[in-house]
Amino acid sequence: MKPMLMLREFMAQKPLEIIIESIDEAIHIVDQDGVTMYYNSIAAKLDGLSQEEVIGKHLLTNFPSLTSESSTLLQVLSTKKAIFKRPQNYYNHYGQLIETINTTIPLLYKGELLGAIEIAKDIKHIKQLSEKLLELENLHRTMTSPRQKQNSNKNTLYQWHDIITEDPVMIEQIEIAQKAARTTYPIMVYGETGTGKELMVQAIHSESNRQAGPFVVQNCASLPGSLLESLLFGTKKGSFTGAVDRKGLFELADKGSLFLDEIQSMPLDFQAKILRTIEDGYIRRVGGTESYQIDVRVIVAMNKHPLECLEQGVLREDLYYRLSFFLLELPPLKKRQADIARLIRHFCTLNAKTEVQLEDSVQQFFEKYTWPGNIRELKHVIEYAITLCSDRIIMPQHLPLHLQKKYEQLLSSNTRFAKRIGLKEQLEEDERHYIKEALERTKGNVKKAAELLDIPRQTLQYKIKKFKVKGKRDGE
Repeated sequence: MKPMLMLREFMAQKPLEIIIESIDEAIHIVDQDGVTMYYNSIAAKLDGLSQEEVIGKHLLTNFPSLTSESSTLLQVLSTKKAIFKRPQNYYNHYGQLIETINTTIPLLYKGELLGAIEIAKDIKHIKQLSEKLLELENLHRTMTSPRQKQNSNKNTLYQWHDIITEDPVMIEQIEIAQKAARTTYPIMVYGETGTGKELMVQAIHSESNRQAGPFVVQNCASLPGSLLESLLFGTKKGSFTGAVDRKGLFELADKGSLFLDEIQSMPLDFQAKILRTIEDGYIRRVGGTESYQIDVRVIVAMNKHPLECLEQGVLREDLYYRLSFFLLELPPLKKRQADIARLIRHFCTLNAKTEVQLEDSVQQFFEKYTWPGNIRELKHVIEYAITLCSDRIIMPQHLPLHLQKKYEQLLSSNTRFAKRIGLKEQLEEDERHYIKEALERTKGNVKKAAELLDIPRQTLQYKIKKFKVKGKRDGE
Protein backbone atom coordinates (compact mmCIF):
# COMPACT_ATOMS: atom_id res chain seq x y z
CA MET A 1 0.00 0.00 0.00
CA LYS A 2 1.32 3.46 -0.91
CA PRO A 3 2.16 5.86 1.93
CA MET A 4 -0.61 8.30 0.92
CA LEU A 5 -3.23 5.54 1.03
CA MET A 6 -1.96 4.34 4.37
CA LEU A 7 -2.15 7.88 5.73
CA ARG A 8 -5.72 8.28 4.42
CA GLU A 9 -6.65 5.01 6.16
CA PHE A 10 -4.88 6.27 9.29
CA MET A 11 -6.89 9.51 9.24
CA ALA A 12 -10.18 7.74 8.53
CA GLN A 13 -10.37 6.40 12.10
CA LYS A 14 -13.29 8.29 13.72
CA PRO A 15 -12.13 7.89 17.36
CA LEU A 16 -8.85 9.59 16.43
CA GLU A 17 -10.72 12.49 14.80
CA ILE A 18 -12.89 12.96 17.88
CA ILE A 19 -9.82 13.11 20.11
CA ILE A 20 -7.97 15.56 17.86
CA GLU A 21 -11.00 17.86 17.57
CA SER A 22 -11.36 17.92 21.37
CA ILE A 23 -7.79 19.19 21.86
CA ASP A 24 -7.67 22.93 22.49
CA GLU A 25 -4.66 23.42 20.19
CA ALA A 26 -4.17 23.74 16.48
CA ILE A 27 -3.51 20.39 14.74
CA HIS A 28 -2.21 20.30 11.16
CA ILE A 29 -1.30 17.04 9.40
CA VAL A 30 0.33 16.84 5.97
CA ASP A 31 1.39 13.90 3.83
CA GLN A 32 4.98 13.26 2.70
CA ASP A 33 4.52 15.78 -0.14
CA GLY A 34 3.30 18.62 2.09
CA VAL A 35 -0.38 18.31 1.14
CA THR A 36 -2.78 18.92 4.05
CA MET A 37 -4.63 15.76 5.09
CA TYR A 38 -6.13 17.03 8.33
CA TYR A 39 -6.71 20.50 9.74
CA ASN A 40 -8.79 20.85 12.91
CA SER A 41 -11.21 23.66 13.68
CA ILE A 42 -8.85 25.27 16.22
CA ALA A 43 -6.16 25.58 13.53
CA ALA A 44 -8.70 27.06 11.12
CA LYS A 45 -9.79 29.64 13.71
CA LEU A 46 -6.17 30.52 14.54
CA ASP A 47 -5.18 31.00 10.89
CA GLY A 48 -8.36 32.84 9.89
CA LEU A 49 -9.16 30.25 7.24
CA SER A 50 -11.76 27.54 6.78
CA GLN A 51 -10.96 23.83 6.90
CA GLU A 52 -12.22 23.47 3.32
CA GLU A 53 -9.74 26.08 2.08
CA VAL A 54 -6.76 24.16 3.47
CA ILE A 55 -7.48 20.41 3.29
CA GLY A 56 -6.25 18.80 0.07
CA LYS A 57 -3.95 21.69 -0.83
CA HIS A 58 -0.21 22.07 -0.47
CA LEU A 59 0.92 23.87 2.68
CA LEU A 60 2.48 26.78 0.80
CA THR A 61 -0.72 27.48 -1.15
CA ASN A 62 -2.45 28.99 1.86
CA PHE A 63 0.73 30.09 3.66
CA PRO A 64 2.93 31.52 0.89
CA SER A 65 5.18 33.40 3.33
CA LEU A 66 6.52 30.08 4.68
CA THR A 67 9.50 28.34 3.09
CA SER A 68 11.10 24.92 3.39
CA GLU A 69 13.44 26.48 6.00
CA SER A 70 10.89 28.43 8.06
CA SER A 71 8.07 25.83 8.06
CA THR A 72 8.40 23.28 10.85
CA LEU A 73 6.21 20.84 8.90
CA LEU A 74 8.41 20.99 5.80
CA GLN A 75 11.56 20.78 7.91
CA VAL A 76 10.32 17.60 9.59
CA LEU A 77 9.38 16.08 6.23
CA SER A 78 12.93 16.81 5.07
CA THR A 79 14.83 15.59 8.16
CA LYS A 80 12.42 13.03 9.65
CA LYS A 81 13.37 14.52 13.04
CA ALA A 82 10.91 16.00 15.53
CA ILE A 83 10.93 19.69 16.47
CA PHE A 84 9.78 20.78 19.91
CA LYS A 85 8.43 24.19 21.02
CA ARG A 86 9.85 26.27 18.18
CA PRO A 87 8.42 29.77 17.42
CA GLN A 88 6.98 30.25 13.94
CA ASN A 89 5.74 33.54 12.44
CA TYR A 90 3.97 33.56 9.09
CA TYR A 91 1.21 35.22 7.05
CA ASN A 92 -1.87 33.38 5.88
CA HIS A 93 -3.47 33.68 2.44
CA TYR A 94 -5.17 36.95 3.48
CA GLY A 95 -1.97 38.62 4.71
CA GLN A 96 -2.72 38.20 8.42
CA LEU A 97 0.29 37.66 10.75
CA ILE A 98 0.12 34.38 12.69
CA GLU A 99 2.47 33.72 15.63
CA THR A 100 2.70 30.25 17.14
CA ILE A 101 4.87 27.90 19.16
CA ASN A 102 5.04 24.57 17.31
CA THR A 103 5.81 20.97 18.19
CA THR A 104 6.08 18.99 14.96
CA ILE A 105 6.58 15.23 14.74
CA PRO A 106 7.17 12.91 11.75
CA LEU A 107 4.60 10.17 11.12
CA LEU A 108 6.53 6.97 10.43
CA TYR A 109 5.22 3.49 9.65
CA LYS A 110 7.75 0.67 9.54
CA GLY A 111 10.47 3.21 8.89
CA GLU A 112 8.62 4.81 5.99
CA LEU A 113 7.63 8.49 6.17
CA LEU A 114 3.86 8.98 5.88
CA GLY A 115 3.77 12.69 6.70
CA ALA A 116 4.02 15.00 9.70
CA ILE A 117 1.77 16.34 12.45
CA GLU A 118 2.07 19.84 13.88
CA ILE A 119 0.64 20.97 17.22
CA ALA A 120 0.61 24.77 17.40
CA LYS A 121 -0.13 27.11 20.29
CA ASP A 122 -1.21 30.69 19.66
CA ILE A 123 1.12 33.15 21.40
CA LYS A 124 -0.50 36.44 20.41
CA HIS A 125 -2.43 36.60 23.67
CA ILE A 126 0.72 35.64 25.56
CA LYS A 127 2.57 38.57 24.01
CA GLN A 128 -0.29 40.85 24.88
CA LEU A 129 -0.05 39.57 28.45
CA SER A 130 3.66 40.35 28.28
CA GLU A 131 2.83 43.95 27.42
CA LYS A 132 0.52 44.20 30.42
CA LEU A 133 3.18 42.65 32.65
CA LEU A 134 5.85 45.06 31.44
CA GLU A 135 3.47 47.95 31.92
CA LEU A 136 2.81 46.88 35.53
CA GLU A 137 6.55 46.38 36.20
CA ASN A 138 7.34 49.84 34.86
CA LEU A 139 4.53 51.32 36.93
CA HIS A 140 5.84 49.57 40.03
CA ARG A 141 9.35 50.90 39.45
CA THR A 142 7.99 54.41 38.89
CA MET A 143 6.05 54.25 42.15
CA THR A 144 8.98 52.88 44.21
CA SER A 145 11.84 54.87 42.68
CA PRO A 146 11.41 58.01 44.91
CA ARG A 147 11.73 55.88 48.06
CA GLN A 148 14.76 54.11 46.65
CA LYS A 149 16.39 57.42 45.80
CA GLN A 150 15.89 58.65 49.34
CA ASN A 151 17.10 55.51 51.08
CA SER A 152 19.52 54.20 48.40
CA ASN A 153 19.83 50.55 47.41
CA LYS A 154 21.99 49.81 50.45
CA ASN A 155 18.91 50.28 52.62
CA THR A 156 16.46 48.43 50.38
CA LEU A 157 18.59 45.37 49.58
CA TYR A 158 20.28 42.75 51.75
CA GLN A 159 23.93 43.20 52.65
CA TRP A 160 26.68 40.91 53.94
CA HIS A 161 25.72 41.28 57.62
CA ASP A 162 22.25 39.92 56.77
CA ILE A 163 23.79 36.52 55.94
CA ILE A 164 23.82 34.61 59.23
CA THR A 165 26.45 31.89 59.28
CA GLU A 166 29.36 30.34 61.13
CA ASP A 167 29.75 27.55 58.60
CA PRO A 168 33.31 27.40 57.13
CA VAL A 169 32.08 26.53 53.63
CA MET A 170 29.51 29.32 53.63
CA ILE A 171 32.08 31.81 54.94
CA GLU A 172 34.44 30.78 52.15
CA GLN A 173 31.72 31.40 49.54
CA ILE A 174 30.97 34.82 51.03
CA GLU A 175 34.65 35.76 50.79
CA ILE A 176 34.67 34.77 47.11
CA ALA A 177 31.44 36.70 46.54
CA GLN A 178 32.89 39.82 48.16
CA LYS A 179 35.84 39.71 45.78
CA ALA A 180 33.56 39.00 42.82
CA ALA A 181 31.30 41.93 43.72
CA ARG A 182 34.12 44.39 43.09
CA THR A 183 34.67 43.11 39.53
CA THR A 184 32.59 43.48 36.36
CA TYR A 185 32.39 39.76 35.55
CA PRO A 186 29.12 37.76 35.45
CA ILE A 187 28.41 35.58 38.48
CA MET A 188 26.66 32.21 38.72
CA VAL A 189 25.13 31.07 42.03
CA TYR A 190 24.11 27.46 42.65
CA GLY A 191 22.10 26.30 45.62
CA GLU A 192 19.05 24.24 46.49
CA THR A 193 15.73 26.02 46.82
CA GLY A 194 15.65 28.06 50.01
CA THR A 195 19.41 28.33 50.60
CA GLY A 196 19.48 32.12 50.20
CA LYS A 197 20.66 32.64 46.62
CA GLU A 198 18.83 35.96 46.15
CA LEU A 199 20.06 37.21 49.52
CA MET A 200 23.62 36.54 48.36
CA VAL A 201 23.00 38.20 45.00
CA GLN A 202 21.50 41.30 46.61
CA ALA A 203 24.53 41.57 48.89
CA ILE A 204 26.79 41.35 45.84
CA HIS A 205 24.92 44.19 44.14
CA SER A 206 25.00 46.30 47.32
CA GLU A 207 28.78 45.86 47.51
CA SER A 208 29.46 46.52 43.82
CA ASN A 209 30.23 49.78 42.06
CA ARG A 210 26.70 49.49 40.58
CA GLN A 211 25.02 49.82 43.98
CA ALA A 212 23.42 53.14 42.98
CA GLY A 213 21.98 51.56 39.83
CA PRO A 214 18.84 49.41 39.48
CA PHE A 215 18.63 45.83 40.71
CA VAL A 216 16.20 43.92 38.46
CA VAL A 217 15.05 40.36 39.20
CA GLN A 218 13.36 37.81 36.92
CA ASN A 219 12.58 34.16 37.61
CA CYS A 220 12.93 32.45 34.22
CA ALA A 221 10.90 29.39 35.23
CA SER A 222 7.75 31.41 35.88
CA LEU A 223 7.29 32.49 32.25
CA PRO A 224 7.27 30.69 28.87
CA GLY A 225 10.13 31.37 26.47
CA SER A 226 7.82 33.24 24.09
CA LEU A 227 7.03 35.81 26.77
CA LEU A 228 10.59 36.01 28.11
CA GLU A 229 11.90 37.51 24.87
CA SER A 230 9.62 40.56 24.95
CA LEU A 231 9.99 40.84 28.74
CA LEU A 232 13.79 40.88 28.63
CA PHE A 233 14.43 42.69 25.35
CA GLY A 234 11.34 44.92 25.10
CA THR A 235 8.98 45.48 22.17
CA LYS A 236 8.66 47.78 19.17
CA LYS A 237 5.35 49.39 18.35
CA GLY A 238 3.49 47.39 15.70
CA SER A 239 5.57 44.22 16.14
CA PHE A 240 2.34 42.41 17.04
CA THR A 241 -1.25 43.34 17.79
CA GLY A 242 -1.36 45.89 20.61
CA ALA A 243 2.42 46.18 20.89
CA VAL A 244 3.91 49.52 21.91
CA ASP A 245 7.45 50.82 22.33
CA ARG A 246 8.50 49.27 25.62
CA LYS A 247 11.81 48.79 27.37
CA GLY A 248 12.71 45.28 28.42
CA LEU A 249 14.42 44.28 31.66
CA PHE A 250 17.89 44.58 30.10
CA GLU A 251 17.26 48.25 29.36
CA LEU A 252 15.61 48.82 32.74
CA ALA A 253 18.70 47.34 34.44
CA ASP A 254 21.11 49.62 32.55
CA LYS A 255 24.02 50.75 34.79
CA GLY A 256 22.88 48.16 37.32
CA SER A 257 22.46 44.41 37.82
CA LEU A 258 20.04 41.95 36.18
CA PHE A 259 19.43 38.82 38.25
CA LEU A 260 18.06 35.87 36.25
CA ASP A 261 16.94 33.01 38.49
CA GLU A 262 16.61 29.39 37.25
CA ILE A 263 18.26 30.28 33.94
CA GLN A 264 18.40 26.60 32.96
CA SER A 265 14.64 26.69 32.37
CA MET A 266 15.12 29.00 29.36
CA PRO A 267 14.80 27.37 25.91
CA LEU A 268 18.23 26.64 24.43
CA ASP A 269 17.73 28.93 21.44
CA PHE A 270 16.84 31.78 23.77
CA GLN A 271 19.93 31.07 25.87
CA ALA A 272 21.93 31.80 22.70
CA LYS A 273 20.32 35.26 22.51
CA ILE A 274 21.23 35.93 26.14
CA LEU A 275 24.82 34.90 25.43
CA ARG A 276 25.03 37.20 22.42
CA THR A 277 23.69 40.12 24.46
CA ILE A 278 26.23 39.52 27.24
CA GLU A 279 29.05 39.25 24.70
CA ASP A 280 28.39 42.38 22.61
CA GLY A 281 26.40 44.55 25.05
CA TYR A 282 23.56 45.29 22.60
CA ILE A 283 19.87 44.36 22.59
CA ARG A 284 17.21 44.60 19.90
CA ARG A 285 13.57 44.90 20.85
CA VAL A 286 11.09 42.34 19.52
CA GLY A 287 9.91 43.50 16.10
CA GLY A 288 12.51 46.27 15.88
CA THR A 289 15.60 46.81 13.72
CA GLU A 290 17.47 49.31 15.88
CA SER A 291 20.05 48.05 18.42
CA TYR A 292 20.44 49.59 21.87
CA GLN A 293 23.70 49.54 23.82
CA ILE A 294 23.36 48.51 27.46
CA ASP A 295 25.68 48.36 30.46
CA VAL A 296 24.33 45.56 32.63
CA ARG A 297 25.98 43.07 34.95
CA VAL A 298 24.24 39.71 34.62
CA ILE A 299 24.02 37.47 37.70
CA VAL A 300 22.31 34.10 37.35
CA ALA A 301 21.17 31.46 39.80
CA MET A 302 20.31 27.77 39.50
CA ASN A 303 18.66 25.31 41.87
CA LYS A 304 20.25 22.41 39.97
CA HIS A 305 24.00 22.00 39.68
CA PRO A 306 25.21 23.51 36.38
CA LEU A 307 27.26 20.40 35.51
CA GLU A 308 24.12 18.29 35.93
CA CYS A 309 22.23 20.73 33.68
CA LEU A 310 24.97 20.45 31.05
CA GLU A 311 24.69 16.65 31.10
CA GLN A 312 20.90 16.85 30.76
CA GLY A 313 21.20 19.25 27.82
CA VAL A 314 19.13 22.04 29.41
CA LEU A 315 22.04 24.51 29.69
CA ARG A 316 24.20 25.62 26.78
CA GLU A 317 27.88 24.87 27.32
CA ASP A 318 29.03 28.21 25.86
CA LEU A 319 26.64 30.13 28.14
CA TYR A 320 27.85 28.18 31.17
CA TYR A 321 31.50 29.03 30.51
CA ARG A 322 30.62 32.69 29.94
CA LEU A 323 28.60 33.04 33.14
CA SER A 324 30.59 30.86 35.54
CA PHE A 325 33.71 33.04 35.79
CA PHE A 326 32.71 33.20 39.47
CA LEU A 327 30.72 30.12 40.53
CA LEU A 328 29.32 30.27 44.06
CA GLU A 329 27.93 27.06 45.58
CA LEU A 330 25.74 27.56 48.65
CA PRO A 331 25.57 24.48 50.92
CA PRO A 332 22.15 23.20 52.02
CA LEU A 333 21.10 23.82 55.61
CA LYS A 334 21.60 20.15 56.56
CA LYS A 335 25.33 20.69 55.96
CA ARG A 336 25.37 23.89 58.04
CA GLN A 337 24.68 22.35 61.43
CA ALA A 338 26.44 25.15 63.31
CA ASP A 339 24.07 27.69 61.75
CA ILE A 340 20.77 26.09 62.74
CA ALA A 341 20.76 27.35 66.33
CA ARG A 342 21.78 30.86 65.24
CA LEU A 343 19.10 30.97 62.57
CA ILE A 344 16.48 29.76 65.03
CA ARG A 345 17.37 32.58 67.44
CA HIS A 346 17.35 35.09 64.60
CA PHE A 347 13.91 34.09 63.28
CA CYS A 348 12.46 33.94 66.80
CA THR A 349 13.70 37.47 67.51
CA LEU A 350 12.52 38.66 64.11
CA ASN A 351 8.97 37.36 64.41
CA ALA A 352 8.15 37.52 68.14
CA LYS A 353 7.23 40.62 70.10
CA THR A 354 8.59 38.98 73.26
CA GLU A 355 11.42 36.49 73.81
CA VAL A 356 10.56 33.01 72.54
CA GLN A 357 12.47 29.80 73.23
CA LEU A 358 12.30 26.24 71.94
CA GLU A 359 11.58 23.37 74.27
CA ASP A 360 14.75 21.23 74.56
CA SER A 361 13.47 18.27 72.54
CA VAL A 362 12.21 20.60 69.79
CA GLN A 363 15.62 22.28 69.65
CA GLN A 364 17.29 18.88 69.33
CA PHE A 365 14.78 17.79 66.69
CA PHE A 366 15.47 20.93 64.62
CA GLU A 367 19.18 20.14 64.73
CA LYS A 368 18.58 16.54 63.61
CA TYR A 369 16.00 17.30 60.90
CA THR A 370 17.35 17.45 57.31
CA TRP A 371 15.40 20.61 56.28
CA PRO A 372 14.71 19.79 52.59
CA GLY A 373 13.31 23.31 52.15
CA ASN A 374 16.47 24.74 53.74
CA ILE A 375 16.47 28.18 55.41
CA ARG A 376 13.15 29.17 53.88
CA GLU A 377 11.50 26.12 55.44
CA LEU A 378 13.05 26.83 58.85
CA LYS A 379 11.87 30.44 58.70
CA HIS A 380 8.29 29.44 57.84
CA VAL A 381 8.20 26.76 60.56
CA ILE A 382 9.35 29.28 63.19
CA GLU A 383 6.74 31.80 62.01
CA TYR A 384 4.02 29.14 62.17
CA ALA A 385 5.06 27.94 65.65
CA ILE A 386 5.26 31.46 67.09
CA THR A 387 1.72 32.11 65.85
CA LEU A 388 0.43 29.08 67.78
CA CYS A 389 2.45 29.23 71.01
CA SER A 390 1.10 31.45 73.77
CA ASP A 391 3.53 30.83 76.63
CA ARG A 392 6.74 31.91 74.84
CA ILE A 393 7.96 28.29 74.53
CA ILE A 394 7.64 26.40 71.25
CA MET A 395 6.49 22.86 72.02
CA PRO A 396 6.15 19.85 69.65
CA GLN A 397 2.41 20.52 69.30
CA HIS A 398 3.17 23.95 67.85
CA LEU A 399 4.95 22.47 64.84
CA PRO A 400 3.22 21.90 61.46
CA LEU A 401 1.56 18.47 61.27
CA HIS A 402 4.12 16.97 58.88
CA LEU A 403 6.93 17.94 61.29
CA GLN A 404 5.05 16.58 64.29
CA LYS A 405 5.07 13.20 62.55
CA LYS A 406 8.79 13.51 61.83
CA TYR A 407 9.37 14.45 65.48
CA GLU A 408 7.50 11.36 66.70
CA GLN A 409 9.40 9.10 64.29
CA LEU A 410 12.75 10.42 65.46
CA LEU A 411 11.67 10.20 69.11
CA SER A 412 10.72 6.54 68.75
CA SER A 413 13.78 5.52 66.73
CA ASN A 414 16.50 7.42 68.58
CA THR A 415 17.02 6.44 72.21
CA ARG A 416 19.64 9.10 72.81
CA PHE A 417 17.29 11.74 71.42
CA ALA A 418 14.53 10.48 73.69
CA LYS A 419 16.80 10.89 76.71
CA ARG A 420 17.55 14.49 75.71
CA ILE A 421 21.33 14.35 75.66
CA GLY A 422 23.20 16.99 77.65
CA LEU A 423 24.78 20.13 76.26
CA LYS A 424 28.35 18.92 76.81
CA GLU A 425 27.72 15.67 74.96
CA GLN A 426 26.01 17.51 72.13
CA LEU A 427 28.90 19.96 71.77
CA GLU A 428 31.43 17.14 71.71
CA GLU A 429 29.40 15.34 69.08
CA ASP A 430 29.27 18.50 66.94
CA GLU A 431 33.02 19.02 67.41
CA ARG A 432 33.74 15.43 66.35
CA HIS A 433 31.54 15.91 63.27
CA TYR A 434 33.33 19.05 62.11
CA ILE A 435 36.80 17.61 62.70
CA LYS A 436 35.87 14.52 60.71
CA GLU A 437 34.42 16.65 57.91
CA ALA A 438 37.53 18.86 57.80
CA LEU A 439 39.81 15.82 57.58
CA GLU A 440 37.68 14.36 54.78
CA ARG A 441 37.86 17.61 52.81
CA THR A 442 41.65 17.82 53.23
CA LYS A 443 42.12 14.08 52.59
CA GLY A 444 43.38 13.54 56.13
CA ASN A 445 45.97 16.32 56.16
CA VAL A 446 46.04 17.59 59.77
CA LYS A 447 47.81 20.85 58.96
CA LYS A 448 45.32 21.83 56.24
CA ALA A 449 42.38 20.69 58.38
CA ALA A 450 43.59 22.90 61.24
CA GLU A 451 43.78 25.87 58.87
CA LEU A 452 40.26 25.12 57.64
CA LEU A 453 38.93 24.95 61.22
CA ASP A 454 40.98 28.01 62.22
CA ILE A 455 42.56 26.30 65.25
CA PRO A 456 46.21 25.47 66.11
CA ARG A 457 47.53 22.23 64.65
CA GLN A 458 48.49 20.97 68.14
CA THR A 459 44.92 21.55 69.36
CA LEU A 460 43.54 19.59 66.42
CA GLN A 461 45.97 16.71 67.04
CA TYR A 462 44.83 16.55 70.66
CA LYS A 463 41.15 16.48 69.67
CA ILE A 464 41.78 13.84 66.99
CA LYS A 465 43.31 11.63 69.66
CA LYS A 466 40.55 12.46 72.16
CA PHE A 467 37.70 11.70 69.76
CA LYS A 468 39.55 8.84 68.03
CA VAL A 469 39.18 10.40 64.59
CA LYS A 470 41.50 9.03 61.94
CA GLY A 471 43.93 11.53 60.32
CA LYS A 472 47.46 11.45 58.98
CA ARG A 473 50.62 13.14 60.04
CA ASP A 474 51.84 16.27 58.31
CA GLY A 475 53.98 15.55 55.30
CA GLU A 476 52.59 12.08 54.71
